[in-house]
Amino acid sequence: MLEVRDLQVYYGVIQAIKNVSFKVNEGEIIALIGANGAGKTTILQTISGLITPKQGEIIYDGTDLKKVPAHHIVSMGLAHVPEGRRVFSQLTVYENLLMGSYTRSDKKEIEETLRRVYERFPRLEERKNQMAGTLSGGEQQMLAMGRALMSKPKIVLMDEPSMGLSPILVEEVFDIIQSINKSGTTVLLVEQNAKKALSIAHRAYVIETGKIVLEGDAKELMNNESVKKAYLGE
Repeated sequence: MLEVRDLQVYYGVIQAIKNVSFKVNEGEIIALIGANGAGKTTILQTISGLITPKQGEIIYDGTDLKKVPAHHIVSMGLAHVPEGRRVFSQLTVYENLLMGSYTRSDKKEIEETLRRVYERFPRLEERKNQMAGTLSGGEQQMLAMGRALMSKPKIVLMDEPSMGLSPILVEEVFDIIQSINKSGTTVLLVEQNAKKALSIAHRAYVIETGKIVLEGDAKELMNNESVKKAYLGE
């Protein structure tokens, strides 16, 4: 479904991403793990068209996304839940969710998707007329995920969904990611909490200073000694 080949990204003269290649098959949860500043967020932003790479290809459903504007990428079925949630704080929960469906035109289908989002996130329905900026961190994370689902994506890029959340909410968010995946949406997950990410992913890639240093089955990586020492606190 998604293949990144020899990706190189620079910030000025500094090379942030160094010849990164990986693939995401339909129906998978793929985790990108690594320390802060390893380049994980940059990779997601490059895939979704927010950053232009210097070199490499990003093939999604047979199309190279390099020259496709970010808003067209959303309408192709690729949604991005950004780091830090980035909800529209001055809009209500309901208005935020509608913003997620701006690439769609069938009102009936949008209403049906909204109903499903409310089913998955009952708290969002309870607070639909509340300003998004007044929600708790966990509720804002759910809103960001719900907003992405409103575009009816085939694949969702999730950037640090557990950041700043209490352990109970972390569990809830990861359960939701699994249920999104089980209902047919592919997930590319960037996550600081390597243990949780590896526990739900099918495969994973370990990124260090802009390079992939390890890849493989998520359960195998969980038992890898160097991964345990560096990322799992074991």
